[in-house]
Formats: sequence, structure tokens, C-alpha cells
Amino acid sequence: MRRRRRLSLQAVPLAVLALGAGAQAQTPAPAAAASAPAPAASEPLALKPSTSLAPPPRGDQVRQRPVILQADVLRARPDLDAIAEGDVQFRRAGTFIRADRLTYDSPEDLAIARGGVRIEREGSIYRGPELQLKVQRFEGFFLQPEFEFTQLGSGGRADRVDFIDSSRSRLSNAVYSSCPRDGSQDPDWLLTTSRIRLDMDANEGIAEDAVLRFLGVPILGAPILSFPLSDDRKTGWLPPDIGLSSRSGFEFGVPYYWNIAPNRDATFTPTILTRRGAAGSAQFRYLEPHDRGLLHLDLLPRDRVAERSRHAWTFEHDGERRDWRYKAFLFRVSDDAYWEDFPKQIRSFTPRLLPMDFSAERRFETPIGPGLAYTRLLHWQVLTAKDPTAGIIAPYQRSPQMGLKLEPALPGRIYGVLETELNRFTRPEVGGVRDDELTGWRAHALGQLSRRFGTAGWWLTPKVTVNAASYATDQAMSDGRTHASRVIPTYSAEGGMIFERPSRWFGQPMRQTLEPRLLYSNTPYRDQSRLPNFDSADRDFNLVTLFDDKTFSGIDRVADAHQLTAGVVTRLVHAASGAELLRLGLAQRLLFRDQRVTVPPAGQPLTRRVSNVLLDGATSLLPNWTFDAALEYNPDTRRTVRSNATVLYQPGPFRTISANYLLTRGLSEQLAIGWQWPVYRGQARPVGASGGCGGTLYAVGRVNYSLQDSRVTGSIVGVEYDAGCWIGRLVAERQSTASNRATTQLSLQLELVGLSRLGSNALQVLKDNIPGYRLLRDPHGVPPPISAQSGP
Repeated sequence: MRRRRRLSLQAVPLAVLALGAGAQAQTPAPAAAASAPAPAASEPLALKPSTSLAPPPRGDQVRQRPVILQADVLRARPDLDAIAEGDVQFRRAGTFIRADRLTYDSPEDLAIARGGVRIEREGSIYRGPELQLKVQRFEGFFLQPEFEFTQLGSGGRADRVDFIDSSRSRLSNAVYSSCPRDGSQDPDWLLTTSRIRLDMDANEGIAEDAVLRFLGVPILGAPILSFPLSDDRKTGWLPPDIGLSSRSGFEFGVPYYWNIAPNRDATFTPTILTRRGAAGSAQFRYLEPHDRGLLHLDLLPRDRVAERSRHAWTFEHDGERRDWRYKAFLFRVSDDAYWEDFPKQIRSFTPRLLPMDFSAERRFETPIGPGLAYTRLLHWQVLTAKDPTAGIIAPYQRSPQMGLKLEPALPGRIYGVLETELNRFTRPEVGGVRDDELTGWRAHALGQLSRRFGTAGWWLTPKVTVNAASYATDQAMSDGRTHASRVIPTYSAEGGMIFERPSRWFGQPMRQTLEPRLLYSNTPYRDQSRLPNFDSADRDFNLVTLFDDKTFSGIDRVADAHQLTAGVVTRLVHAASGAELLRLGLAQRLLFRDQRVTVPPAGQPLTRRVSNVLLDGATSLLPNWTFDAALEYNPDTRRTVRSNATVLYQPGPFRTISANYLLTRGLSEQLAIGWQWPVYRGQARPVGASGGCGGTLYAVGRVNYSLQDSRVTGSIVGVEYDAGCWIGRLVAERQSTASNRATTQLSLQLELVGLSRLGSNALQVLKDNIPGYRLLRDPHGVPPPISAQSGP
């Protein structure tokens, strides 16, 4: 049967026909639907989109999927073939084909399309002059296609594409890029290859005789080049790491990534350091149902500068089984100068103090309430410096630490805590030598009883605390004893109120609070000057420590106190969102008697009747501005003792300027400025143009300056250039290791969007050091996408 459907008077000509198995869709409707009015005979058939999700078809359902043809002219023989001409649209089983002319052989499920052919399937788009395809199996070929991967934002062209199945294909004489072009020049970056094999299921692309060109210059060539088709992990060679260091010279490493299993992987990186020789690193990561961690090793078998072998290794582990939780963190290096020569490899907040920390804890239930048992082993590797003035005070080691904590359920809404602990304190070696400080054992017990009274608008909490400790030292104490003990009680009461009222600021409904607060504490004097001090020190002066009955950290020193702390905080909260837009706090402590117990370096009793005044505040009331500051003021000298102020200005994405001022009177005065800001935006280019001069140049960096020493103590300065389809980063990092010594690192990174990153990890340096820094490819702040289709 041959039938021609002529153009109707409607705006869009339409002819739709269900072929083959699709004819089953025309079976009589169920009775429930039979009463629905039938469409008029003259009403054209139309496809109605559906937003509902349905499970993918299987088995016979796949074979029964209808074929839908839409064209200006359509001739068909049911269950045999069809010929469509003029704006042809073909749909079946998730495949969409558009062409000027299409023939379909139903028994063979073969579609042959010619003239302006476009095919779409699962985010892949191909365009070209001629296509032959077995639709359901997605097997066939496409001549001279241009292709586009919408998920990657990339594409290219080839002489021929052979579709092996729905996930595998082979491209001949192909070029690939994520850069659009205007037809007058090649894309900014281009990968050319004689053959590419794509496997979507394996997330792998393999290019033969591959050459990568950037701005027309070949920068990478390989007989076989493997690359991922998404951000998923894939075994293979990664782009090289490139850097420059003032201590190691030019650095070049090529990582090999091994995707061992979905929960395990490893990376091996052979590296050449032009000043020091051949080096290498290895990292193994694992994620088990109850355990996770990593092992990292850096090895320099023969350092030509130091004339010895150098190494560093790190092990991290965290696990849980039943009621047990255990952790391990170990970091060790081969020598004291390692932190100066290889600062990038010191993955620690304290580069001269490297821990070996094992801990385990178990929660359990007792007849009187929950409990926690724990144990820990903590040792330190202390690294010295070449500068004799850059000394370091090593903390005590715990060899080991064992404790038990109980929280009994007491009648009358009384809250109780009992903690007992046994420690052995030892001293680490510094420069291969142990000092003569006291070492030994300490057993202590902390008991606490408290009861809270009050409602939503006020509260009062009286509390009794007992701190008991017993010592057994390896050396004699200052009074000649090797055993000593003490018991010190503390009585305290804390109370406060919360006043609240509605308010209106800047035309917005607000809620303002006023929160006065008092803390009274009384601890009798006990002479502790002859006892060891393993872990006590002065606490930071802030709103948290002021409203705590503990003056010192640790156990060994308990300050005698008869004092009252008074403070008030006011907040401005947005009535609808609950966001805190303003906070102002003021607090001061009043001493009713002298404080005779001190810790170094104070040494002298505290005789002042009033403490310094603490002011604390933060606000984000002004659009795009954030302020945060804390100030400690001495009313006797009328001078600021300490202050910390931060200002952050963020008028939009990728526009950030921050400043931080830190003062400790007589010790340090620091100023830090950080920024990420566009400094150049190229002229608008034609739609479909490559980045070129149409990109945006960003200045990024952070500078730490010591006002007391009048010198820069650390700096990170760099630029980022975003051309749309590629990003270039150049970052210089300078870190002071002594008053007259510094280490400089230069990082260069080229990010080819849709392919990979080349060079050293400059991106991580920026994220770790610049407040408010945002990735240029941040999904929450991506610049407007290029409207033209991708591909060369």
C-alpha cells in the first residue's frame, strides 16, 4: 500500500505512522477509556511529551517499541518498509534521527538517512550527510560526521564513525575539542588522531597516533593515548605534573593511576628533579564497609644536593566495628631538613611537629548510664631548623593514654560526669637528644555534678567539680619527691536571660535579642608549684573560655579562683530566614582575690581585680560585605592587648577581596590580604568563537606581612585565564622557613575542559589559602556558557 499525505493548512505539516509492532498500540481501549470522546477525523495526530519516568523496556518490550515517523511526505507498507521525505523525524527506543530523506526496512530494523542527517542518543549528537543504522542494536556507520557530547561540552569531526553497539564506537581520522570556533581559525586546543575507540560503559577513550595542539603548537604526542569520557575514575597515565622550585629545580612527573576496584585505587608518580635527581611517589587508598584510609610514600633514593637518601611517608586510617571506633595517623620524614627542602610534601598543619597517633574508643551501656572507654598512643617527630633562633618547644608524648568516662543518669534531673585517666608522659628527641624535663605517670579523676533550672527565657546552672591527680615521676621533683597527689574542688553557678523584640532594619523584618549572662566560680588555693606540668597552659581569651570555670587547659594546673564573669550579647536575626545578620558581645571578669596559681611564662600571681575587656562582633548587614572582629582591651594601660579583625568583600562570583589583621601586643602583628578578581575581560567575539582574546584574566593571591618585622612571611601570587574551553593557571608560592630563608614554588596548570588538566596542582593551592576563592568551573557559579555548539 502506498499513501501520500499532502501538506495540510496547519502551520507545521505532520504525518505520523506506527509501523510493525507499533500497530499493536491501536488495539481497542479498555472500557474505562471507551467513554472518552473520540478525536475528530480531521484532527491531526500529534506527539504529547510526558514528564513521568518509566522503567526501561526489557525483552519483548524492547522489540515491541513502536517506530514513529514524521515527515512532509510518507509512503509506507506496514510491517515491510517506509520512505519519508521532507523534514523527516524518526524515533525509536531512545534514538532520534532527523534528515531530508529516510528509508526504513522494518524486518531488518535498518534506517538509511541522507541529507542533513542528525542523530541523538543518550547525550551524544552526530551530524552529517549519510547514515546507515540498525536502530535497536545501534549498529552501523555515519559518513563525515560532526559529533557533540553534551555532558562533556565537547565534540569534533571525523571521516567516518562506526557504531559497534549502543556504548561502543570507532572514529576514523578524528579531531576533538571543547572549543567552539568561528570558521576563520582552529580551536584553541585540538586533539587529532588517526583513530579513536570510545567505550561509554568502560568510560574510556583510546586515541591512536594522537597529537595535542594548544594555540597551534603541539604540546603532547603519543602513539596511543587513553583518556576518560567523564569524571569517573579510569586506569591509565595521567597528565604530567610540572613545577619549579628554588630548592629542587625543575620538577617533572608523570602519574600512573590504577583503578584497582570501585573501593580501592593507587597512583604511582616517577619524577625528575633537575637539582636532586630521580624521585618517585606512591599513594594507595581504600574504602571498605567499616574501614577507610590511605598510605602515601615519597622517595628520593639519592639526593645529589644532600648526598643521601630522603623519604617521607604518611598513613591515615579510620574504622568502626560494632561499638568500637579506631583511628591512626602517622607522618614521618627521613631528616630534620625535609620540611625546608620539600614543603609541598609536608601534609601537616605543623610542618616541624609530625605526629604518630593511634587511638581507639568503645561506647557501652552500664546500669547507671552510658560509658566510653578509650586508649591512645601519641608520639612526635620534632624537626629542627638551620636557624638557631628558630627554636621549637616539643610537647609531651603520651605512651600511652587510657581512660574511662561515665555519664550516670541521676534522679532529680541532675547531670553527672565521671572521667578517669592514666597517662605515661615521655619527651621526644629534638635533634637526636632528649631533654632533662620530668617524665612519668599521672592518674587523674574528674567528677562533675550539675542541675539546670529555668525556662526558655532564663536559666541557672549550679555545678560542683572535683579534680584529683596522682603522680609518679622517673626523676625527683623540685622537693625531692617522686610521688605526689592533690584534690581540688570547684564550685560554680552560671545563669542568664534572653530578651527578644521585633524590629525592622533596611526595610526587612528583624528580631533583636539581648542576652545578659553571669558566671560565678570559686576554687580554693592549693600549692601546685612543685608538681609536674605535663599538659597545662593558658587558654585563649574569648567568650567561650571566659564563661568556663577552667582557667587553664589540661589537668596539671587548677587555678585558684574567686571571681565573677559578666557579659552581654545582642543579635539581629532575620525574622523569615533565621539568619544572624549582626552579633555584638561584651564580657569582663571580676576577681575577688589574687590568683596565685599560674603557668609559664606568666610566673607571677595575678593581682588585678578586673580582667581585660573582651569585645566581639560580626555582621553581614551591608550587602556583599562581611565583618568579623574580636578585641581584648586593657583598661589599666588603655591599650589593646590583642585583636583580630577580618573584612570580606564579595560583590559577585569570582570577585573576592579579604583582609585580616592580627595583633598580639609585644609578640606579633600580622596583616594578610587575599583576592580573586577579574582584571581583564576580552572583547566580545562572534558566536561560536574560541576563547582567544575573548577570555577573562583573574588575579589571585594572598600575602602575609609581619608589621613587627617589616617583611613578607608568606605569599601566593598568581593569575588564572578562563578562555571558556580552557583555563590556564600560573601560581608562585613563597614560604619563609627562617628570618632570612625562604622556599619558592612555581606551579603551572593548563585545564582543557572536557579532556584533562596538565601541570602541577595549582588549583589546590588556591583553594587552601585564599578566603572566598571559587573554582572557575564551580557548578554554583559558572560563567554564562557559550551559546554556539561545541566542536571544531
